[in-house]
Amino acid sequence: MEDQREALRKIITTLAVKNEEIQSFIYSLKQMLLNVEANSAKVQEDLEAEFQSLFSLLEELKEGMLMKIKQDRASRTYELQNQLAACTRALESSEELLEMANQTLQATDSEDFPQAAKQIKDGVTMAPAFRLSLKAKVSDNMSHLMVDFAQERRMLQALKFLPVPSAPVIDLAESLVADNCVTLVWRMPDEDSKIDHYVLEYRRTNFEGPPRLKEDQPWMVVEGIRQSEYTLTGLKFDMKYMNFRVKACNKAVAGEFSEPVTLETPAFMFRLDASTSHQNLRVDDLSVEWDAMGGKVQDIKAREKDGKGRTASPVNSPARGTPSPKRMPSGRGGRDRFTAESYTVLGDTLIDGGEHYWEVRYEPDSKAFGVGVAYRSLGRFEQLGKTAASWCLHINNWLQVSFTAKHANKAKVLDAPVPDCLGVHCDFQQGLLSFYNARTKQLLHTFKAKFTQPLLPAFTVWCGSFQVTTGLQVPSSVRCLQKRGSATSSSNTSLT
Repeated sequence: MEDQREALRKIITTLAVKNEEIQSFIYSLKQMLLNVEANSAKVQEDLEAEFQSLFSLLEELKEGMLMKIKQDRASRTYELQNQLAACTRALESSEELLEMANQTLQATDSEDFPQAAKQIKDGVTMAPAFRLSLKAKVSDNMSHLMVDFAQERRMLQALKFLPVPSAPVIDLAESLVADNCVTLVWRMPDEDSKIDHYVLEYRRTNFEGPPRLKEDQPWMVVEGIRQSEYTLTGLKFDMKYMNFRVKACNKAVAGEFSEPVTLETPAFMFRLDASTSHQNLRVDDLSVEWDAMGGKVQDIKAREKDGKGRTASPVNSPARGTPSPKRMPSGRGGRDRFTAESYTVLGDTLIDGGEHYWEVRYEPDSKAFGVGVAYRSLGRFEQLGKTAASWCLHINNWLQVSFTAKHANKAKVLDAPVPDCLGVHCDFQQGLLSFYNARTKQLLHTFKAKFTQPLLPAFTVWCGSFQVTTGLQVPSSVRCLQKRGSATSSSNTSLT
């Protein structure tokens, strides 16, 4: 009996769920009926407005053309009436002279005849009839003001509702990824003169191949594109790929999205490894700020924690407690925190091949700042550029201002203005480490070396701060400089 009751409960539950689904569907159908009424009324209103606009335009054209006919008729009438009046006056004058001449011929007084004949001759000479042009000044033909609306009539007869635009096709061969910009080019499969604009959507992803339906990253939208191509600028490539799709829109409706495509966006992405940083450096993702009390605060906290007088362990430091978002692969091992006067922090991603580029902006008031690369084996007491395991550009604003390239405890003074933002280009296979003015891409110095171990981005700062920008591609101008052999300038010969 209990089993039957349980089975009946399940049936009732299933039936109740089904009833809820049907009720929800009924509500949806009713709402759709209301929407059909509202939407059809809206499109009907829009259609009437469009035709009324067309009627108004035709009426304006008609009024303008009628006005042109009236003006032309008035002008021709004026000219012809003036010419008619002049001819009438000339004819009346000629008839008077003709009558006077006949009377003179019939006169019997021979003494007055010569004088009368002379007057008639002078009158004929000055008669208006002999100065008239017997050709009409204007034509009575008005055919130049006739119109033929046959073509327009065919166009009006061909009027239809706006079709849904076809889905564009993205042209991968013409699309380009370079200099942290993406230029996407597409075309329409069919010619469509009614397209008003395009909508482009893109998102970042770490997955190669066709875009997945579900992604953690949302689609970003660019609207109102008038041409069949668009360039996204100032991007940061913190993921390996980008998905793209585009749709065409006319005045009324948007078409379907194109088949989405995936473009590779190669760039060097890393974070600062807070576990390596000196205790006086406060690391926040890609920002570092000098903290004069960093070591002392840590020492106080350690003493308060265990009540003993020993020095704080690097394991218990605040920076150690904030691991890098991008950890080193497990096979590369850990290392001790920098200490003493090294004031150094390393990146968390090894460079063991290829070309890589990143930029760093430092606080101009920093008393000392350095940027470069180092082997992971760089000693915890060692400073950048003072051993064979590191290469760097160093800026010193303490006591005496200097701008130098350092390696293996050798320094080369650089004869160039100190930029506020430095670009670093590392070509591991070629053994080239170049530094640039990040704004002008002026080459500042190039180290030529044979790297025997993987490298890590390395930074040092004393009494100051800096901000690193990663996810950058190697700029085209930097590649061109390297191809032209600019990396072999004489300024590099004193350091290897």
